[in-house]
Amino acid sequence: MVSTTSTIDTSAIDRVLRDAVGAGHAPNVVAVAADRDGIIYEGAAGPRAAGAPEPVSAESHFRIMSMTKMVGTVAALQLRDRGELEFDAPIDTYRPEFADVQVLEGFDGENPVLRPPASRATVAQLVTHTSGLSYWFWNADIVKWEQATGTPNVLAGKTASFKAPMVADPGTKFEYGINTDWLGRVVEAASGKPLDVYFKENITGPLGMTETTFVASAEQRANLVPVHVQGEDGTWAVTEIDLATEPEYYTAGHGLYSTPRDYVKFQRMLLGGGTLDGVEVLRQSTVDEAFTNQVGEMEFPAHIPTADPATTHELDLGPGLKWGWGLVLTTAQEPGMRAPGSGAWAGLCNTHFWVDPANGVTGAIYSQSLPFVPPGQLQMYADFERALYASL
Repeated sequence: MVSTTSTIDTSAIDRVLRDAVGAGHAPNVVAVAADRDGIIYEGAAGPRAAGAPEPVSAESHFRIMSMTKMVGTVAALQLRDRGELEFDAPIDTYRPEFADVQVLEGFDGENPVLRPPASRATVAQLVTHTSGLSYWFWNADIVKWEQATGTPNVLAGKTASFKAPMVADPGTKFEYGINTDWLGRVVEAASGKPLDVYFKENITGPLGMTETTFVASAEQRANLVPVHVQGEDGTWAVTEIDLATEPEYYTAGHGLYSTPRDYVKFQRMLLGGGTLDGVEVLRQSTVDEAFTNQVGEMEFPAHIPTADPATTHELDLGPGLKWGWGLVLTTAQEPGMRAPGSGAWAGLCNTHFWVDPANGVTGAIYSQSLPFVPPGQLQMYADFERALYASL
């Protein structure tokens, strides 16, 4: 266990991490928290790789998966604010191939039944996951479609994955899916730059996020936390599961590697209203929008069943959650936890962050395992958050 802070009592937070690993809820864990002035907590428990002596730390590298999405969202918001991207424009304005995407109505035996969408999906609907696109692990019809057509999901790093259909008409429901993968393609078209170059020049570079990258160096890969799976006896084992090392495109949906100490700079930028250490990445008014409901009467689903148990458990976050620009938004105060108006998201290999503007604090917690959100890790997230707020 390693923890550092100058302002808070860390003992209860340290115990949460240590107990979670000791109970087998996670193979390892790193947690970090910051206020607008800097890091106020760092802690870790467990080995970087199960069975090995090296401890995990805030400088270990993780596949942050869908925590990439908010970075891609910030890129789109920057372009919008510069007048280079119109959120209300149809997606096919920037990516003409999107006009070929149809709605999956069902199946005739094993054959997919497709139809044109009732309207042209917009860029804003990509940002809010209301375009009708989905992910295989939370939609059984997409699983069946991929099997019927032999099309890989987005984790394969193949451009063929963009052939995936919608499962609803644009603007009719919240359906978490490959929207931000498409948004990255829109960012490239609007900016005229490859996504990795755009991120480095406009977000990670200005913020000093030197360890956040689409392509991990040999040194970074040696420091990478492997993805673990848990046996029936509760023992954690290292796997070879990884992102595509030579993808056909860089994705804004899940493609980044980072460290907890590096990504917290991005969190602090959001907490600081778009600015970190005098460097403005977004306007304050734009950040305020990101933390404001952008889906109207729709809600983030209270319960999402799994369509791929090896990839994710069911997700049950309860009712009342909204979606802003790239963030799930808290709308009610739970005792001892983040304030209403906080924004958050997570990554498939069990990483999670939140930003709480009202209390001036941001936190993140990292492990590296599948499936996503097992009950023990959800409890660890909540215990960490409560212990952190109790220490403030």
